[in-house]
Amino acid sequence: MLQKIRDGLQGQRWLAALVLGALALVFAAWGAYGIVDLKINGGNYAAKVDGQKISLEEAHSAWIQQQARMQQQFNGDLPDTFKQAMQSELLESMVRDGAVSQHAGKLGYRISDEQFHRELRNIPAFQIEGKYDPNVARERLAQAGMTDQAFALEMRRGLTRQQIAKGIQTSDFVTPLELTRLHALEDEQREVRYATLTPEKFAGNAPVDDAAVQDYLKTHQSSYMTLESVRLGFGELRLDQLAAQIPVSDAELHAAYDKSKDRYVVPEKRRAHHILIQGSGADALKKAQGVLAEAKAPGADFAQLARKYSQDPGSAAQGGDLGLADRGNFVGPFSDALFAMSVGEIRGPVKTQYGYHIIKLDEIQPGKTRSFDEARAEIDAQLRHDRAQDRLGDTQEQIARKLEQPGADFDALVKEFGLKTGEVPSFERGSGGAPLGAAQELQEVVFSAPVLNEKRIGGPVVLGEDRLVIVKALEHRMPKPRPVAEVRDQIVAAIAKERGTAAAAKAADATRARLLSGASFDDAMKEIGVTAEPAHFVSRKDPATPAPIRSAVFDGAKPAGKPVFRTVKLDDGGSAVVAITAVRRDPSASAPERQSARSSEAASRHGEGDVAAYIEEVRNRADVAKNPKAFE
Repeated sequence: MLQKIRDGLQGQRWLAALVLGALALVFAAWGAYGIVDLKINGGNYAAKVDGQKISLEEAHSAWIQQQARMQQQFNGDLPDTFKQAMQSELLESMVRDGAVSQHAGKLGYRISDEQFHRELRNIPAFQIEGKYDPNVARERLAQAGMTDQAFALEMRRGLTRQQIAKGIQTSDFVTPLELTRLHALEDEQREVRYATLTPEKFAGNAPVDDAAVQDYLKTHQSSYMTLESVRLGFGELRLDQLAAQIPVSDAELHAAYDKSKDRYVVPEKRRAHHILIQGSGADALKKAQGVLAEAKAPGADFAQLARKYSQDPGSAAQGGDLGLADRGNFVGPFSDALFAMSVGEIRGPVKTQYGYHIIKLDEIQPGKTRSFDEARAEIDAQLRHDRAQDRLGDTQEQIARKLEQPGADFDALVKEFGLKTGEVPSFERGSGGAPLGAAQELQEVVFSAPVLNEKRIGGPVVLGEDRLVIVKALEHRMPKPRPVAEVRDQIVAAIAKERGTAAAAKAADATRARLLSGASFDDAMKEIGVTAEPAHFVSRKDPATPAPIRSAVFDGAKPAGKPVFRTVKLDDGGSAVVAITAVRRDPSASAPERQSARSSEAASRHGEGDVAAYIEEVRNRADVAKNPKAFE
């Protein structure tokens, strides 16, 4: 059987990712870092906060949780510098939470049992069809190697920290003068006209000779190196490979079917047509009643009436046909009416949040429980999958123990555990190589000193949720300069862009000087061969205006009787010439409903800032000692 997740889920990361992904919202809300406490060595700690220790095991467990989520976003590849920054930020977050939790306790904040259980029941990961299920909660926690008591403790601490935040936010306010100043800044608009000068336009046609290429390469050699790479041999074990080898008897299949028979219940389905009249007032009801009378008239064509009257964009064109569906596909009042009808019956008007419905029931497909024979293939696949997961975890631990012994042999391991072998001709640092991909953990193993320098076998490394690999380095290639012929076109393009960037900036400065001397904007742009947008008002957050131009427009002085001209360097290497000609307040800013919403938003932002400042002050006053090797 799959052993308890070893070293805080380090042994089976595919399972950890699945379980922790479901609980990610819980961790985000309460900062549940200390949920796996293996108590291997009480003397070790990642940090101390006012004398209270954050153990190495807590820090490692928290890192595994965060790493599993981040690897999904980065497709398994976490750059080393980013990884180190994340670890530092994570430890600081744990320190901050620890400081605030202790501070809250000193202030007398407490969470009642009623509050705790109310919040617990609202955790989506612990629910089935929107309802809390204690068995599901225990199963989720057990899969992640968590105890009920440890999770409850962290959840209470998190809720206590929330009490402090809510207390600050609800007591916070923004004064009328502050609101006036804030709205004046937010509502300000400036009339601008600008033209962009691209590097391509101003690069010129001067050829780039070999000497220029060589000079550029000397000063930018690091940008034109091959990647460090390894010719890599690997042995792989896949979940489906194991599943195919696992025997499952008829008796086991029948037992699994009897145990979970409710999983094979097919609910009753009904096919209906409907006509929707949108609205909730008397006019909509009157119209729906009239359509109902037409639908019940002898010889009426319900589908034709649906095409004529229905305001449901999803079904009107199909004559109101909703297809075969079970009760869960419809909103409550509609579902209650439909599943109380007889075939051929027309009923209505039925009111829902969408309006009034006229419903015609066409067909009933009774519910049933799938027979054992119908479900056999699905049960067989599930049993094999579950047992293969257990065996994959066991195999990983067995291989890990073998690799800890001196003299471990790659071929012997391949034979003993039935691994499939392969080779990656060029596994590159940072980008990996097919078919193994670029998972960060795999890269750390491949480019480690034991694998490269000591010629040891690396792994086992779990890739995704369904396979593990061991690796050995067949050849190690250090970065080296790429041949000039291979990179010449790239260098020529880079030189041309540099020239164009410098020329565009020079032209922008000269054009601004002409504008300051009295030239018209159109004439100045015509002289350099560019076109400009018509003058228009922009706000500080106008997404249609490039961010560097917006910054220059609002960082600069307001026009006082004459335009303000500025030059701006753009992110693509080009430049822009900007004219600021007028200032006004956003005409829509005075709407009462907008003012009310913005006042609430401002108060919320103000409160969030005060909470952050309060927490930072608590953190700064705490006596903190961090272990620089906490994640090693």
